[in-house]
Amino acid sequence: MTESDAENGSYVEPGEFKRDTNYITTRITRDGRDGYPVEAGRYRLVAARACPWANRTLIVRRLLGLEDALSLGLCGPTHDKLSWTFDLDPGGVDPVLGIPRLRDAYLARFPEYPRGITVPAIVDVPTGQVVTNDYARITLDFSTEWVEFHRPGAPQLYPEPLRAEIDKVDEQVFHEVNNGVYRCGFAGSQEAYDAAYDRLFRALDWLTDRLSTQRYLVGDTITEADVRLFTTLARFDPVYHGHFKCNRSKLAEMPVLWDYARDLFQTPGFGDTIDFGQIKTHYYAVHRDINPTGVIPKGPDLANWLTPHDRAKLGGRPFGDGTPPPPPVPAEQVPPVPTDAEQE
Repeated sequence: MTESDAENGSYVEPGEFKRDTNYITTRITRDGRDGYPVEAGRYRLVAARACPWANRTLIVRRLLGLEDALSLGLCGPTHDKLSWTFDLDPGGVDPVLGIPRLRDAYLARFPEYPRGITVPAIVDVPTGQVVTNDYARITLDFSTEWVEFHRPGAPQLYPEPLRAEIDKVDEQVFHEVNNGVYRCGFAGSQEAYDAAYDRLFRALDWLTDRLSTQRYLVGDTITEADVRLFTTLARFDPVYHGHFKCNRSKLAEMPVLWDYARDLFQTPGFGDTIDFGQIKTHYYAVHRDINPTGVIPKGPDLANWLTPHDRAKLGGRPFGDGTPPPPPVPAEQVPPVPTDAEQE
């Protein structure tokens, strides 16, 4: 193991990459059955803009208008093998939790916590203890348990009549796409990589067929399913195509998925959570066993995310009977996508 591997951790595994999906399953609910009732101001969402799993929570929090009820702590784009850190904050300490590492909140509740320190995580501010890092459940609970604190006009991201279909699509997208790109990037053998590559692009072809005749993945409005796919698509050309060797086609060379991704990116609540600089820094600087030099590429062109997509011709209403979220508060704004002239 090189010195950089020791600092950052090692990600490539022998053979096929297998994700640890054992998360802290404690839930924050209206009835508080796990000991954590929904309360405005009690909890802090800790995320990182670089991470696709955390990015989901940033989007749903924005769309539902939970900013006033649930504060946000942001880790920087890099971390070492121990923990995500609050190096974006003055003194490298989260101003609400008073800790330099997210690991501190995990160990406050589980002194012998045996797994990786992951984002997103929700921390109970009074105790400083992590409540949950179960990212798949967190966003669903935002929709179903935090209803009292939704903004007027919040969309229905997990409508009851569509839940079975959303769950089915989410399951497919998670295994074949969200995790599929990691299965390619962290493959430890040619055989494992080849199999992962084929699975990924079969799934992207399936999504292309599905989205060629409908604007959104399930129903005629944005749902949880679109949020989960979008965070992978947003990272595809800047990271996964080259860094993870998912290189049959760039996203920009898959017309249906490219139009779909730009449609969402240009929808309030999606693109305004994306920080391409942090995304590239995270993957290329942290995964030193894949990118030993830590060099971060200048490309690709990002201004094309703002080009017309023409998806409205398929119908659909992005927010259903709801309304778009207001602009992000100043403290949560991301850098704008650079124009062509700025990238030259």
